[in-house]
Amino acid sequence: MTVVRLDLRHLISGDRQANRVVPPSGVTAHLTIFAAAAMAFLAVFAMAMSLAAGRLAARWGDELAQSSTIRVVAPADQIAAQTQAALGILETTAGVAFARALDEAEQRALLAPWFGAELDLQALPVPQLIEMIEEDEGFDAAGLRLRLAAEVPGAFLDDHSRWRAPLVEAAGRLRLLGWISALLLGASVAAIVTLAARAALAANAQVISVLRLVGATDRYIAQAFIRRFSLRAFGGATIGVLCAMIAVAILPGASEAAGLLTGLSFQGWHWVLPLFIPPLCALVAFLATGVAARRTLGKLT
Repeated sequence: MTVVRLDLRHLISGDRQANRVVPPSGVTAHLTIFAAAAMAFLAVFAMAMSLAAGRLAARWGDELAQSSTIRVVAPADQIAAQTQAALGILETTAGVAFARALDEAEQRALLAPWFGAELDLQALPVPQLIEMIEEDEGFDAAGLRLRLAAEVPGAFLDDHSRWRAPLVEAAGRLRLLGWISALLLGASVAAIVTLAARAALAANAQVISVLRLVGATDRYIAQAFIRRFSLRAFGGATIGVLCAMIAVAILPGASEAAGLLTGLSFQGWHWVLPLFIPPLCALVAFLATGVAARRTLGKLT
């Protein structure tokens, strides 16, 4: 099998005579540029989704980890006394920074999405909710539950752990899915560039044979194809990244209500990350075309 060595200096500077070996336009050229642009465009959105999911997971984890809720379920004539008793226990509980009972308007706002804004709380056996914010070191949830059960039988502690863990896990998996999607897009670019390079080499088999007869080495021929396809991939990826960054920039800003749906954007230095996609795409094309050139030129020997 023919061994093809690559000369990086010639790959960077180029060779006008060698470039004539590769057709400057045609199906393979258009396919490489389009594939690189499309994959880079999708990779930017996959990256934005992954970063947004990471921010969402961190926000959900921080917000829910620092808050807990106590529900006071008791007859109407006892609920006020049990609420005050629960608040008194929380005032003496280590690790609890703040606790307060939600007023009627706040509880009505919580139930409005399901029962409407005109809900009459007096007509329903709605429990009294107590909002509790914990300190950084946290509190003893098991000990607090035992104390509430002994002194306030109608009070139940919800530390949000059953809600927090699935949400954070889901956001974490979504972030992983974004990075996996980016890797798959890179693999797709490699596959398409490899097919395009093989097609171009096969289509120019007669030209390659003539070049060999006049003394051209396989390294010289391979470098022409590798350089041309790497530049095509770089140019296409640059177009795709620029279009994707503009599309991401005009998306609606982050909203607490919509979460990930309106937070699909880059923040701070994360805007620099998409700029690495064109060089990476060119590197993928460089490697893929090199492999295709070695194999194809070996078969044409």
